[in-house]
Amino acid sequence: MRSFFSTARIQKSLKARIGAALVLAYIAGVVSALPTNAQARSGVIRDAEIEALLKDYATPIFNAAGIAKGSITIALIDDRSFNAFVTTGRRMFVNIGALMEAKTPNEIIGVIAHEAGHIAGGHLTLQRERAGMAQMMATAGVVLGAGAMVAGSGNRSMNAGNGGMGIMLGAQELAVRSMLSYQRGEEQAADRAAIKYLAATNQSPRGLVDTFKRLSDDQMFKLDGIDPYLMSHPAPQDRIASLEQLASSSPVFAAKDPASLIARHEMMRAKLYGFAAKGDEVVRRYPISDMSLPARYARAIMNYRYKKVPEALAQIDDLLKSQPNNPYFWELKGQVLLEFGQAREAVVALRRATGGVPESGLIRGLLGKALVATGDRALLDDGIRELTNASQREPDDVENWRQLAIAYNQKDNIGMAEFSAAQEALLMGDMQSAVNHAAKAKARLPAGSPAALKADDILNYRKPKSN
Repeated sequence: MRSFFSTARIQKSLKARIGAALVLAYIAGVVSALPTNAQARSGVIRDAEIEALLKDYATPIFNAAGIAKGSITIALIDDRSFNAFVTTGRRMFVNIGALMEAKTPNEIIGVIAHEAGHIAGGHLTLQRERAGMAQMMATAGVVLGAGAMVAGSGNRSMNAGNGGMGIMLGAQELAVRSMLSYQRGEEQAADRAAIKYLAATNQSPRGLVDTFKRLSDDQMFKLDGIDPYLMSHPAPQDRIASLEQLASSSPVFAAKDPASLIARHEMMRAKLYGFAAKGDEVVRRYPISDMSLPARYARAIMNYRYKKVPEALAQIDDLLKSQPNNPYFWELKGQVLLEFGQAREAVVALRRATGGVPESGLIRGLLGKALVATGDRALLDDGIRELTNASQREPDDVENWRQLAIAYNQKDNIGMAEFSAAQEALLMGDMQSAVNHAAKAKARLPAGSPAALKADDILNYRKPKSN
């Protein structure tokens, strides 16, 4: 498991699409699709095992929704609250808190189905359009209000400008209400779509209902002191009642999750608790008396986090006795060994991991890093091969390009080292460094080679003009 700049949490305005605060942010123009730079990846977690499971959860739902294969990216957010949301960049974000709290796969699948309803319904595009209209409404009111305040400023009365202020505030409130009235309808439409997608894939809508029952007690759904109109979602009682009515009429309401999926779900939860929870919380949830596979997994990860390396490796080896071909156990072993200076041993473990999931760019990237870290020049070509494969599968992964730059430099291939450094800088949002490295790469690479052409693209890049 890897975290991008995990000490910097994702912006609060991106944590949820509900509530008036987000709508005001939309109107102010500060929330849009996440940009693909380093800052946007703050708080984003990558993990091959969890991403594979979420893909298996989502693929049947996306097919039922008519969403093109591979067109939606699901990202994990390092946040313990229960939430998921989509952006106009066709990205779906799921908080790790949702995965940790969800008792069944069906609960997460229901959430994915709801978000798929937003995507298939084009709601995010419509929200952007309406945000522009709402901004115009609010701006017009602000201009009128400012004019009234200026006109009143010549009057010595303290209340002379209050009429203008009232116009300004009233216009902004009208803009918010106008936008939210549409959002509530879209939430209901997404609920209905979710029920349909779940039925089409022979999955129960029970998890979706259970999720919203849980959320009804969450602070973000409490109405005390909040204008109920200023809620982007329908009032929780109304929403749950509507959902229960729709769900109970589903022909697959009694459907159960497959045992194999439940087992993977529990392993995912254990992994997240092991990585994200404090040690005492892990021990309470997975006491030493619990010898289940998820409990042993969580404790092994916890010991790795707390740098108890011998204990962690012993526990991972014990896990491998139970499931000797589990690629994610081998990945974890390789990660521990690599991080604590045993690169050669890590290579052995990570080769076993890639053998189990050869399509995983994340694990291939880790193997490539381990090969380079051995310092053995005889392994550099293998390392470059694995890192190149990983960068093709994960083109936005900065670490792969960083390691390629190191590997090519060790092979004295300065042209490719500079090109890799240019790609790394580009992904980090450092355009000046990207241009500098690209210029050096182009001077050394064979003319017309793929890397030289890409370096030329970086040199010729011009930032789009803002409207």
